[in-house]
Amino acid sequence: MPRVHFSSPFVKSAHCPLDKKKVDFFDIEQRGFMLEVRNSGGKTFYQRYTDARGRERQFKIGAADVLALSVARKMARSVMAQALVGTDPQQRRTELRAIPTLDELVRDRYLPHVKTYKRSWKTDETVLRVHILPVIGTEYVDQVRSEPIAALVQMMRAKGYATGTTNRVVIVLRHIFNLARKWRIPGIVENPTAGIALAPDVNRERFLSVEEAQRLIASIERDENEVAKKAIMLLLLTGARRNEITQAKWEHVEWDKRSLLVPLSKSGKPRSIALNAAAIALLRSIEPIERSQYVFPAPTTDRPSPSLYFPWQRIRMRAGMPDLRLHDLRHSFASFLVNSGVSLYVVQGLLGHAHTRYTQRYAHLTPDTLLDAAETMSGLIAGEARVPVAAGAAQAPHTPHREQT
Repeated sequence: MPRVHFSSPFVKSAHCPLDKKKVDFFDIEQRGFMLEVRNSGGKTFYQRYTDARGRERQFKIGAADVLALSVARKMARSVMAQALVGTDPQQRRTELRAIPTLDELVRDRYLPHVKTYKRSWKTDETVLRVHILPVIGTEYVDQVRSEPIAALVQMMRAKGYATGTTNRVVIVLRHIFNLARKWRIPGIVENPTAGIALAPDVNRERFLSVEEAQRLIASIERDENEVAKKAIMLLLLTGARRNEITQAKWEHVEWDKRSLLVPLSKSGKPRSIALNAAAIALLRSIEPIERSQYVFPAPTTDRPSPSLYFPWQRIRMRAGMPDLRLHDLRHSFASFLVNSGVSLYVVQGLLGHAHTRYTQRYAHLTPDTLLDAAETMSGLIAGEARVPVAAGAAQAPHTPHREQT
């Protein structure tokens, strides 16, 4: 370990003997300041120091052909100063190197984790891949701030994305950083989404009138896609969710019970879809394909159709209802039943809701239904109906008033 006076000419001329792999030169003026010279010709500045536990450590300053001697010496002094006050500079560098980028956190920890329990993990993956990671994926997680996230959400809103989509960006990121804190991922101190408020949900109510339903049915019957049009008609007849129909298998059709079994519904439990006479007739009109177990297989793959978008687009445009969503058929199914006098409790069972509060948003009452209900009070006031007497109530006998004496 030769000790020499470091100077720019020395650093430039220093070389390693041919019989050695490397040689370490130490500066006479600055304790622990070292130049490593390799037989390959490479040269690197280091600073040796003693950590708080009394162990000798070595911190890499940088390549000598990049850093000037004066700059390397200044950086080495900073390392020594940190060591003297009890901070291990090498440990800090190790911690920084352990901090992942958002891309790495999502790929290595988040997606493998949510795949084990979250049925909608593919939605998260799509939101991350399409909206989030292209913008902030290369950022280290300790450098992710709320401002870029808020700017991303604002940009998406300006482009016309629905509130549900922009809110999901915040929700997914919030979940990622909450899990990262739980897992003690290096660099995670606080959740950058903490100060970002979600936009109020837009309760988009779209219900078919009887006339619209008739126009829609006529448009469905005219469509050239036999598989899609029957699947869409069954959605209207049953109020089922899209995937419950498109992924239905013949083995799940219970003809004797007039029901369609859904082995795993949105609630995570099995449920049965009641099949009315029209739905039964529709199913009986379908000729099963021997090579497919599905009721509505895609013609090219014999697997469930991933989407009914294109036939649905034709059908709704032809019916003159471009704003009608496929899920609105479920809304309308519930609306027609409620307006026909079917109780919310029964509609809840038909829709497969665990709680009545979920059913109430579909329970759209037409103005005529509301007026008919209001007229009931008019009849009561006019004496056309008797006001019911509460059970157990008795009319008090008339007692003459007497003056106290």
